Amino acid sequence: MKIREVVVTGQNRVELQTNEIDTPVLAANELLIDTEYTFISSGTELANYTGREPKVFQEGSWCAYPWRSGYANVGIVREIGSGVNRAAVGDRVFTYGRHASTIRYSQDRLVAPVREAVDPAVVAASRMAGVAMTAIVVGEIGTNPWVVVFGLGLVGNLASQMFQIHGCRVIGVDPVAERRELAQRCGIEATVGGNADEAQAQIQEITGGELGDITVDAVGHSAVVMQALRATANYGQIIILGSPRVSVQGDLTELLSDTHLRWITIRGALEWCVPMYPDIGNRTSQWSKQQTIFDWMARGQLDVEPLISHRLKPERIKQAYDGLLNEPNLYTGVVLDWKSAS
Repeated sequence: MKIREVVVTGQNRVELQTNEIDTPVLAANELLIDTEYTFISSGTELANYTGREPKVFQEGSWCAYPWRSGYANVGIVREIGSGVNRAAVGDRVFTYGRHASTIRYSQDRLVAPVREAVDPAVVAASRMAGVAMTAIVVGEIGTNPWVVVFGLGLVGNLASQMFQIHGCRVIGVDPVAERRELAQRCGIEATVGGNADEAQAQIQEITGGELGDITVDAVGHSAVVMQALRATANYGQIIILGSPRVSVQGDLTELLSDTHLRWITIRGALEWCVPMYPDIGNRTSQWSKQQTIFDWMARGQLDVEPLISHRLKPERIKQAYDGLLNEPNLYTGVVLDWKSAS
């Protein structure tokens, strides 16, 4: 059958293509899903689009050009294999499916039914909350800690909200005024901007000199980790939530010495290290993370909708990528609406 799909064909080149999808009898664990909405990950997708991720040039890698992008999909199940038990035909489901009008998808990856009362476009956008929540999973939160989140894009904004849900005192750091204002609309009262020294001074003032019991790099830049180190209290934690991709020149001894002398713990927070479904009892998994996110959204504790700045047809994918890349103060989050696509 013919489908439309987003394909990154090379560095800074993306297009909506019409291609054939192989649809023989589905494997036992497969679903055929007609897409309603997908959401763009401005971190991973733009890194691959621009070539900042070096693996795009490595033949056979998971994101080598041409790359079929996307991993946040909401759609209606059209057909299921004989062994599928996580959804039925006609169900609306949230998956890690790509940007395509119809996807063939394995239930070995996440399949989560969507509640009727929730806007499915917002559910697609909640994919970034799954990324952000990994900081909660790996962090040792304790009682009433100061948490400083560096970067108030989608992931940093959502991580800030989640730490507040857990009773933390949160400070969001971002040089872009529009992002700070958006964070405040989402309930993050304390935000700071300016250069690194100015931000550090404001963090010291707000915390009364205590600094952050937990600091979070939600940018994915090694220089930000060094900034977070300065803002971390003795015996505190640094959580690397963004994926560092760009080389940064610096003094490694400065990082290691400060970590050693002040007994700081550095924690990686790549969400793909979390199992897809609970393997023992109710252990944390991609499934349990998403169920928690849905519950927070339903109870009004997690505010995702304000982060969607644009709802575009898939035909405007180039505009979407370039807007997110070049005008991040205006393009905070982009949903692709496959229902209205021509």
